[in-house]
Amino acid sequence: MEEPNTQNAKNTATIAYLTIIGTIVALIMNSENKNDFSSFHIRQALGLFLSFFLLGYFVGYANSWTATFAFYIFYFILWIFGFLGALQGQKKEIPVVGAFFQQLFKSL
Repeated sequence: MEEPNTQNAKNTATIAYLTIIGTIVALIMNSENKNDFSSFHIRQALGLFLSFFLLGYFVGYANSWTATFAFYIFYFILWIFGFLGALQGQKKEIPVVGAFFQQLFKSL
């Protein structure tokens, strides 16, 4: 059986991947009792959502359904990778951009 603190960290990390609002809620949940596992996944999710919105704005102007479709598939795969890592209790960085997000949001 898992410790309550470990289960709480997994719950917070999982919530971080449920929309940008979930990331903000997870950030607030993790502000009192900082947990390294939760912070890791909050940084990953926050970076994923912010880059999705930022890059998605420009991809939308491409006016190409193939570019847009490829963009959505790419980010969905990255999201699945991070979400499953949080569910399984693993601290695996998201491929391609995970290390950058950890460095960019290291203060969280």
